[in-house]
Amino acid sequence: MDTQSYKERITANPDIMLGKPVIKGTRITVELILRKLSEGMTIEELLEAYPQLTREDILASIKYSADVIAEEELIAS
Repeated sequence: MDTQSYKERITANPDIMLGKPVIKGTRITVELILRKLSEGMTIEELLEAYPQLTREDILASIKYSADVIAEEELIAS
């Protein structure tokens, strides 16, 4: 999945969920998807719990997050 693919699926609008990135057409945040996955929920379970999501939406959330982290500058403590 390239950057263009997730840009078609993920949006951020200050009027929706305080500007957090969400799956277009929903109020489901990228953060929620990542948290559920980190808690052990499978993609299949996410799709069942949130029927408005697609597998591609979930993969786009992961790709988006990886790209955001890749752009961060590490601050040594």
